[in-house]
Formats: sequence, structure tokens, C-alpha cells
Amino acid sequence: MNRNDYDCYCESKYLLINPFKLRKVADCIRSKTASESLLILKVMPQRGATFLYKALNSAISNGIHNKKLNVDDLYISSVIIDEGKKLKRFQARARGRAFSIIKRTSHIKIGLKAINSGDKNGTKG
Repeated sequence: MNRNDYDCYCESKYLLINPFKLRKVADCIRSKTASESLLILKVMPQRGATFLYKALNSAISNGIHNKKLNVDDLYISSVIIDEGKKLKRFQARARGRAFSIIKRTSHIKIGLKAINSGDKNGTKG
């Protein structure tokens, strides 16, 4: 995934949420329009929806301000959720033992493309 392949792009790194939980939310918005995805993420009860909402809103803002694109013409080309660094913590247990706690972090990469107005079928891409 290269930044130059997309009309708008956003990365959010080192988010303190498990990537498995974030991928479930990301599957709901793949290959939808940007404005429709914002509405879906706004009403989702999952905690990961707020992280994706902020990243998607940032990508849309990048397209509006940097490339003068219209919000209605943008669709989500790709959403990639990668695993970041793991924070390792320990919790005290009985008889002087330690129980390890692994706090996983995530990276979000969102790439948006504009719908080609010259398409005959009106399809994306």
C-alpha cells in the first residue's frame, strides 16, 4: 500500500486497541462511499468505530483541502489494520509469581479514491 496510489490517504499509528477488534469494524465499511461510511461508524457501539471514524474523517479532510475533491465522489479503496508494538505488563499472582499481560496496539491505513466521472457504467475505480 503506497500513499501515492490513492487520492486521499491517512495513517493512525500506535492506537491502544487490539487489531482483531478493529478489523471487525473495518470489514463493515470496506468498499463503501466515504460519506456512507462516516454515518455507519457514527452509530456503531464498538470502541474501534471511534478510531476508524477519526481516521476516515482525517483522510476526507486531506482530500478536500489538499486536492480539492468532493466528499460525495470519494469511496474507500482500502482499509488496512496492522498490528503495532505490544506493551508487556505484569500482574502479581499468588506465591510470588507474575502473570503477563500483553496490550496490543494497532495501525490504521485508509486509502480513498475518487469515482471517475468519465466511466460509462458509473462503477468505482
